[in-house]
Amino acid sequence: MASQPLRLLAHDDGDLAVISAALQDALAKIGDITWEPSAKQLTLAFNRFRWEAGGKGKGERVRSALQLAHVQSVQARKLRREAKGAVIELLSISFEAGAAPGGTILFNFAGGGDLRAEVECIDAVLADVSQPWRTSRTPGHDV
Repeated sequence: MASQPLRLLAHDDGDLAVISAALQDALAKIGDITWEPSAKQLTLAFNRFRWEAGGKGKGERVRSALQLAHVQSVQARKLRREAKGAVIELLSISFEAGAAPGGTILFNFAGGGDLRAEVECIDAVLADVSQPWRTSRTPGHDV
């Protein structure tokens, strides 16, 4: 049975939490992060682990893109822009409210790096953009 590509929209922090769960353990390269100040858009491309695809031994990844609109500024910490080929693993996405409806969308990566996007409001789209492929590596977490 072919699976449907994931397509999610976020307009509040609850929606963003759903996107965060879908992207947990997603892998990206630093070069897959694109900030377009004139368009006020931040785009991140990931190899997303498809948690919804099944349990152990049935691991799949899919290429996914997350785009944020109405982005005023972007700051990175412990993510070196010159290391475009460096692989980073997303742990979570959260929202810190500011002057309503704006605030900061925070991307937390393994190893302590993070990316902060100051936004006028939450306006995010996550979409799978490829067919899934099998992977023998299922992300694991210490409890």
